[in-house]
Amino acid sequence: MRDKLISKKKPIFPISPFLSDYLDEYSRSLKIPIFYDDLLRFSGSVAVMDKYDNDSLWVRVYYSDSDRKEIDEQLKSVYALLHSDGRAMTIPYLNVDAIDYCTFGNSKPFRVKIRNTLNDNFIYFYVKKADASRLYGLELEHMLSPNNLNFLVYKNTLIEEHIAGIPGDEFIKELLPKCSSAECSQIAKSFVKFNERCMIRLLGDMRAYNYVIVPIHDFDKVVYKIRAIDFDQQSYEGSLKVYRPQFFKENLPMVDLVRNHLTKTSIDQYKIEERATIARRILGNETRLTQLLKCMLNDHISTPEKVEQLGKEVYDLIKQSSFLKSRSMGEIVRAAFHFVKRNYKNHEMLRVNR
Repeated sequence: MRDKLISKKKPIFPISPFLSDYLDEYSRSLKIPIFYDDLLRFSGSVAVMDKYDNDSLWVRVYYSDSDRKEIDEQLKSVYALLHSDGRAMTIPYLNVDAIDYCTFGNSKPFRVKIRNTLNDNFIYFYVKKADASRLYGLELEHMLSPNNLNFLVYKNTLIEEHIAGIPGDEFIKELLPKCSSAECSQIAKSFVKFNERCMIRLLGDMRAYNYVIVPIHDFDKVVYKIRAIDFDQQSYEGSLKVYRPQFFKENLPMVDLVRNHLTKTSIDQYKIEERATIARRILGNETRLTQLLKCMLNDHISTPEKVEQLGKEVYDLIKQSSFLKSRSMGEIVRAAFHFVKRNYKNHEMLRVNR
């Protein structure tokens, strides 16, 4: 299914001057003491195995003694900048327990494990190559999803906080079969809303290992939320199916869950609820979102062929001519937001005038 939906490995797109100014204005850009390329100087590595002793596709990297001391201090400073105000007072109580490198996927990230030596609490963050697509994806997730995101950019390096949760593929394999009927219905509802949210904001490639399931205990039940964790495929591919998680074979158990536990009326209701929620978030972040969309309008984060294909496919779905006229992915995203916002406002006017 991946080969049919996703054409080739997506290139890394540079940060444009417009996007750079936007990141400065909203305090996303901050000078950091280490770059992605610095972490590539590792002198050795060993495979990191998962709890079933299978290859996790991550390797634990090691550095020479002279490099390691400097890198550790720099990574601790990055942690202080990401999660605090950058003051050095906490750094003596931090320890870099591990630096892992992922050999799979586009971004080839480093995962850094930082431990507080006073209480043994630990946290992860990621060091990646800065990519305009991913930055647009992170910003749109921050504004239009239920979750805020914390990240920093400096030149060609992106520092991203860890998003906690149960990996979707692990949840589907191990925990989903143990869920009650009521829990399955609730998970199906979350998947419908997640599917709708990804499509509206053009976040692609949400296969099971690119999102997490977050269980939230609420009185006498557990509520399951779905969060995206990979934003590499933001507004790049030409096929609309790429932006609809339901079409990836890895998500077939979730699709079956929806089919078996929700009626068409319920599915339509949850789609409308999600569109309304997104419309309210668009209206609540209008100034910032308008500035981000201006950057996207002037940016090249896909090819003309993919833009034309996607515009036609969205037009076939909702019959809005603005999609056919779109000449960039930014224009398609803007047209989608206008469509969602206009429908929400029209419905609100009808409700008030009844």
